[in-house]
Amino acid sequence: MSGGDVAAPREGKGKKKRKKGRRLGTRIDMTPLVDVAFLLLTFFMFTTSMSRPQTMEINLPPDKDVKVEVAESNLLTLRVNDKAEIFWSIGIEAPKRVDRKDIRAFLKDKAVQNPKLIVLLKVDRAGKYNTVVDIIDELNMAGVTRFSLAPMLEADKALIAKAV
Repeated sequence: MSGGDVAAPREGKGKKKRKKGRRLGTRIDMTPLVDVAFLLLTFFMFTTSMSRPQTMEINLPPDKDVKVEVAESNLLTLRVNDKAEIFWSIGIEAPKRVDRKDIRAFLKDKAVQNPKLIVLLKVDRAGKYNTVVDIIDELNMAGVTRFSLAPMLEADKALIAKAV
């Protein structure tokens, strides 16, 4: 064969068939997905604020028989009747009525006048529970941290009846 000749195609063999290679199954690597899932989980755990229960610290005397002496001038008694009317007195004075809407300003004023103020809250058994909660909230908002709860006696009901 000389330089310009082109080789003729082989006869009888035609086109070659290609062998199909073995097909491999597709496989997804899950490792990065797990990493991202844990990253998102930790992100949301650290950024969400957990709701904390709202509690109030209560100090109880160590013994039932312990008597706590308080000067009458430092004791503000709030009496609440079954109609949610609030009456106040300091010491042994006659009770006076205060409006429920004015209770916070009243308590702030009394707390400023007397820093040693202790509030004694007496609520009628026929009164509603949310009234007690509302008054305790008002005490906290007014900055009164020392208060006590006591049952309302018949003598207290008689004092309130005279004030009305």
